[in-house]
Amino acid sequence: MSDAGVYVSTDELVALEARARDLSFVQKARSHQQLAGRMQSAMRGRGLIFEELRDYLPGDDIRSIDWRVTARTSRPVVRVYSEEKERPALIIVDQRINMFFGSRRSMKSVTAAEAAMLCAWRILGSGDRVGGFVFGESGTSEVKPHRSRNAVIAFAEKIARQNASLRADSKSEPDPQALDMVLSAVANIAHHDHLVVVVSDFDGHTATTRDILLRLSSRNDVICLLVYDPFLLDLPTSGDIVVSGSGSGPQAELALRTASVRSSIEAFARNRGRELRAWQRQLGLPMLPISAAEETAPQLRRLLEQSAWRQRRR
Repeated sequence: MSDAGVYVSTDELVALEARARDLSFVQKARSHQQLAGRMQSAMRGRGLIFEELRDYLPGDDIRSIDWRVTARTSRPVVRVYSEEKERPALIIVDQRINMFFGSRRSMKSVTAAEAAMLCAWRILGSGDRVGGFVFGESGTSEVKPHRSRNAVIAFAEKIARQNASLRADSKSEPDPQALDMVLSAVANIAHHDHLVVVVSDFDGHTATTRDILLRLSSRNDVICLLVYDPFLLDLPTSGDIVVSGSGSGPQAELALRTASVRSSIEAFARNRGRELRAWQRQLGLPMLPISAAEETAPQLRRLLEQSAWRQRRR
């Protein structure tokens, strides 16, 4: 693997701006109505265009309750209208030590950085505010959503700084709760009508992770980009590998020449992937797999075009 695939610089992340222009990321059209915003979006609010009837949720404006339908169905029902607004986007980028792995082309950490910046540039290009969180063993960095190129460049700098701090011989102990902590911080900010993009391998995910994502997706648009390396899905049939934790932790030798060892590893990797992708059906949010062994931009473009994702209408 070349050095370019191990670390990523701010200049490289900024250069992705041109490659992000043709992504079909935020599915919005130019506004032709004399309302507040410049772009159409499926925002909730007291707009002019009727969208749907749905059950009342805590926090809904009681003025939106349709009393006739409520009386007929014996449960509170609200009328939802579209409202043209620009909305903030938050991108969460995983740069923990578990992302510092790659068998071909680049490390997962580099792929995550590229995917995050492609999203950031595309969102800014559509006229929305963008910011986010970058988290790793060295801490968490935040950039508040702004509608400016300088804000996106500042976000790129924070990603590159966290990326550069990754080392195979790191003495930092992995924090399995880091993902849940940063998602909780996002949930405290994104109360309503945000776009939330999570770029991670979801290492250490728990039932709490699922619950936080469910809470986020109930009031926001959430997209998960699942970064993975195909090595565990196509293991070599000969030789041994030694794996260890960070620092001076314990090591284990895996005899890949043994069919049972290979089968166990492949089964673990596939089951974990199936579990995460099941969230797409259970939570109604996209879980899009991004391989670190392939170029990032074409993958992201293809996945967004093929996915059934659309802005949720509430």
